[in-house]
Amino acid sequence: MNDTARATPAATVPAPLIALSGISRTFVTGDMPVTVLKDVSLEIRAGEFVAIMGQSGSGKSTLMNILGCLDKPSAGTYRFAGHDVSDLSTNELAALRREAFGFVFQGYHLISGATAVENVEVPAIYAGLPAAEREERAEGLLTRLGLGDRLDHRPNQLSGGQQQRVSIARALMNGGHVILADEPTGALDSRSGKEVIALLKGLAEDGHTVILITHDREVAANARRRIEIRDGRIISDSGPDAAALARAAPTPDVTVRPRPIGAVLAAFGEAAVMAIRSLRANIFRTFLTLLGIVIGVASVVGLLAIGQGATSDVLSRISAMGDNLLVVRPGAPNQRVASGSSVLTLVDSDATAIDRLDNVLAALPEVASNVTVRAGNVDYTTSVQGTSWKMPTARNWDVARGTFFSEADQKAYAPVTVIGQTVADILFPDGSDPIGRWILVKSIPFQVVGVLASKGATFGGQDQDDAMFVPITTGLLRLFGNRGALRSVTVAVDDTSRIAETQMAITDLLTGRHGREDFQIRNMASIIETATQTAATMTLMLGSIAAISLLVGGIGVMNIMLVSVTERTKEIGVRMATGARTWDILQQFLTEAIVVSAIGGVIGVGLGVGVGWIAHQFGMEVVFSTGPMLLAFGCATATGLVFGFAPAYKAAHLDPVVALSSE
Repeated sequence: MNDTARATPAATVPAPLIALSGISRTFVTGDMPVTVLKDVSLEIRAGEFVAIMGQSGSGKSTLMNILGCLDKPSAGTYRFAGHDVSDLSTNELAALRREAFGFVFQGYHLISGATAVENVEVPAIYAGLPAAEREERAEGLLTRLGLGDRLDHRPNQLSGGQQQRVSIARALMNGGHVILADEPTGALDSRSGKEVIALLKGLAEDGHTVILITHDREVAANARRRIEIRDGRIISDSGPDAAALARAAPTPDVTVRPRPIGAVLAAFGEAAVMAIRSLRANIFRTFLTLLGIVIGVASVVGLLAIGQGATSDVLSRISAMGDNLLVVRPGAPNQRVASGSSVLTLVDSDATAIDRLDNVLAALPEVASNVTVRAGNVDYTTSVQGTSWKMPTARNWDVARGTFFSEADQKAYAPVTVIGQTVADILFPDGSDPIGRWILVKSIPFQVVGVLASKGATFGGQDQDDAMFVPITTGLLRLFGNRGALRSVTVAVDDTSRIAETQMAITDLLTGRHGREDFQIRNMASIIETATQTAATMTLMLGSIAAISLLVGGIGVMNIMLVSVTERTKEIGVRMATGARTWDILQQFLTEAIVVSAIGGVIGVGLGVGVGWIAHQFGMEVVFSTGPMLLAFGCATATGLVFGFAPAYKAAHLDPVVALSSE
């Protein structure tokens, strides 16, 4: 270093605020390392007004980035106020930038959607200054710099000189002990440039340490100390100025303190405000961002309301079938017996005994199997069920044509059958009358004596008309071959108020007959419970489909947020330069994603209610409840949190220098 300075006596020179020793900075472009700074040693004391000048590519901007803790040297030591900067973590470096430095950039680097006051407030937000105090201080600084009538103006409403004044006010917001001005007049006309230089000179007179980076010797001449850099080396230094040192402000406290709770809350509030500002700035993209979330939430609310309505309708239809039935099944309680199994714990004589009990209207022994039947040239697989001649009475199922088989048919093991409407339509497609016709069941001919009235599908979707009914005696003897084992006994009670009493009587009867409880009894309440569970499963399936829509919406939020990070990279760099920590940036973009998703959730809930209302107008049963609405809204918010994390993480881990230099 070539020292051509007016040297002050050693006894009067205070310890340096900034001390660089052997600093080098090398970048790797492809496979080629490029050294921009080469063995730079430099001391700057508090209160100095220093100009670092050099042509483009000389390394002056890289030196400024290192001085401002935006970049780290490849070699050498940097001490600020006696602290080795290399020992500081990323967040401690952010705190140092926030407490000690103020940046004035050539391109101003103002947040486009924020007012002048809001731009100036940014460093104080990360310092945890209360909103009222930071607003008052920002307005005071802008008024001091001649912008008292431009407080609510946005950058595009200000001239270049006015924007640079806003940038200077922002640099002073947290004290601005060290002002780093990178080509502050480069984008200004001569008049505005002179005004900015006058402001910087005034700050130096007030005791701020001002470091001016410029290629213009005329601009550099305004500084009291001039350092020239060429090809990464300092080639001249006029030395410190004793008069300036006497006016120096106290050395800033660079101790990193725990973050005040006010700073955390303020950062959340700022992020929410910025999210709304961003939404307002680009309405069409906002619509696309919200669309997936809105559709997902509306689907959850609407489909679940329709599903719950369908459940209610199914249960009411089941209840309408009668609540006077008890169903006895083989197998001990809590033991599941597979359909069609031949567990010999329930037999026809049990049904006969139950039929004799008091309050029993009818006891239907039942056994069934899927069998391929033939009528003429038509083969068809259907359910063949053996049951009692009392079935129409017990199940309230009328015969549309012909008759049901009689008690005499049952006692005589008669090969007769009554068929459902679906079976009649398939086996006799020509529309001919099935009564008196013969059907082969396992090569055994059965004569059709009746066709049942159409019942339709059960709540589970099973076609009740797709069945044939034969006398239980005939079925056990000729078709099922299961040693007389029954699938179930359905009991219709006469007085439903005594159904529990009748159930206990059946339990006592069968336990006495079998010597143990090897059967299960369910009343209509159990059937309704099963129907409820089935309907709940269907509702869950509908909710899952809707949740997929919400997932797709979340992916849309992530994509839009990634685009937003790319577009606002320079803004992120500015926030980092003004003291934002990694968590601050992460929190900011996460909050923005959550706000976007929450707004979409609110709109989606409203749309889902609207869809349900329209469905109700078309005669569908719809039941709204608060739970699904809150769940959908909560899922939408959680979607923003989950899918917003990747873009937020990307933003939080950007290199400040790279972010600031982005276009």
